[in-house]
Amino acid sequence: MDQRPTSSTLRRAAKRRPAKERLAEFHSCFHSKDSVLIIIDPDPDAIGSALAVKRLLWHRVQSATIGMIRPIKRLNNITMARLLKLPLVLMRRVPSEPFTKCVLVDGQPNHNDFFRQLSYTAVIDHHPLHETFASLFSDVRPEYGSTSSIMTEYLKAARIKPSKTLATALLYGIKTDTRSFERHTIVEDIEAFRYLFPLADHNILRKVEISDLSLKDLKVFDKAFERKYIIKDRLFAHLDEVPSADILVELAEFFLKIHDISWSIVSGIYDDNLIVIIRNDGYRKDAGKVIRKAFDSLGTAGGHSAMARAEVPLERLKEVIEKRTSATIENFVRKQLSPFAAGKSQKRGVT
Repeated sequence: MDQRPTSSTLRRAAKRRPAKERLAEFHSCFHSKDSVLIIIDPDPDAIGSALAVKRLLWHRVQSATIGMIRPIKRLNNITMARLLKLPLVLMRRVPSEPFTKCVLVDGQPNHNDFFRQLSYTAVIDHHPLHETFASLFSDVRPEYGSTSSIMTEYLKAARIKPSKTLATALLYGIKTDTRSFERHTIVEDIEAFRYLFPLADHNILRKVEISDLSLKDLKVFDKAFERKYIIKDRLFAHLDEVPSADILVELAEFFLKIHDISWSIVSGIYDDNLIVIIRNDGYRKDAGKVIRKAFDSLGTAGGHSAMARAEVPLERLKEVIEKRTSATIENFVRKQLSPFAAGKSQKRGVT
């Protein structure tokens, strides 16, 4: 991929610039002969945002391909991709011909080892900015609840009425990342939702939202109930090998529903990585800060006040764990989160 950013991405207050100005700047980065790769870590917000970028580039570039860095595992997302017939391609199956431009949405280069390998023409995201990066165009707005809300503003600025498929994907992206407006949300998220609501396919949306778990997932839930322990208002569970990282997210969000639990921390091994997922109720808390302090030196870690994620390659654990077993990895997670995880715990499996 021949991609050489010519200017350093210095953070500007993108939200203060008129939407049409941002749109014009974004469009100016592309030419009619460009082959564009839109790269995502496929969750609903990223998928909806990528589809919006693809629509914004329609008839402006030669081609635009949405590449996923990993397979979709979560049943809701599989159902959405199937019912909406979304044009998503795994990166390992992306055609080998070089792309001239690369766009990253709902993420930043430092969020993932795969992301770090590429150079970007444009980065559009709503996660907190902790490192500067190089790109011709950037629009990072941590105050927004979802990137889908940002992309809806771009579509409106371009006077593009989203199709039913695009509106449904964007609406679901907003709903999931704001947890139906239960966590960090601003008025712009609500306005984007109101605009998209009458345009979306609510029959498909309803089917997507109820497609949560498979029978195989119940076995993982069963194990999580056995392995959980509680310290004050914090619930921890380490699950060893799991069939997907998404099941850890499902568990962390499920455990947060328990009365008197304000923090849910679930970890497991997937694809040669230790995955740690944190969720909390968002009240005077910062999950992103906690997880960065604990794991950023060993892998990738980041998130928002109410949700965060870390990925540590198992090879890196050799530096800090002499003998790698389920018990030593669980103790490592707990130690890294100390003093956050300090205190007397209840017996496993007891709430």
